[in-house]
Amino acid sequence: MSLAIEASEVVKVFGSVRALDGLSFAVKPREIYGLIGPNGAGKTTALRIVSTLLLPTSGNVKVFGLNVVQKAAEVRRIISYLPEEAGAYRYLSGWEYLEFMAKFNAKDREEARAMVAEAAEISGLGERLKDKTKTYSKGMKRRLLVARALMLKPKLAVLDEPTSGLDVIHAYHVREIIKKYVREHGVTVLLSSHNMLEVEYLCNRVALINKGRLVAEGAPQELKEKFGCSNLEEVFAKVVKIA
Repeated sequence: MSLAIEASEVVKVFGSVRALDGLSFAVKPREIYGLIGPNGAGKTTALRIVSTLLLPTSGNVKVFGLNVVQKAAEVRRIISYLPEEAGAYRYLSGWEYLEFMAKFNAKDREEARAMVAEAAEISGLGERLKDKTKTYSKGMKRRLLVARALMLKPKLAVLDEPTSGLDVIHAYHVREIIKKYVREHGVTVLLSSHNMLEVEYLCNRVALINKGRLVAEGAPQELKEKFGCSNLEEVFAKVVKIA
């Protein structure tokens, strides 16, 4: 079975800034894999390269065997990407927004209707889907956007800070959705998060990156044991200090 993601010696340079400096990691199918690190470590850059939104300066990335540069269009057909600062169209209702997005991905009207129904269930927003998104709280918008990303049932979902800024209830709902889609639909998830408790709960394996390089990788429990820490926050702090 091919790997879901295979990144090899990826470098990305922005002017004088080396955002990624030979980053390599591999993600297995049906795995939830977390990229964690301090601000400016290169997490979002890595996610955007995997999602075909940025070209690597050098190195290679494959998604289910497809090179993200040479086969970008094919990669886009099997992934969904949720940026940290994604927004919804303010003057559309939740329903209208989901219908609008479904049209870009569905083969026909029946499939589009099925996608929207799926997204409505994922979001858990109920009757509020009839309201314009400009009236939504940040938590409600994020649930709508996660639903948009997962309604496609992608082979790979790339989620940048999926619960950023959410309260406990909204964050819990989003995490449960992610776990459900991996379990029931075989979705593979690549995510970044600053919430170490969330990472421990969600991720099968994590990669700690600093200054564009991989500095530690493994299951959360393995990393805690390796570095003699009681939680991932301590591992994070120790590894970044060493690196």
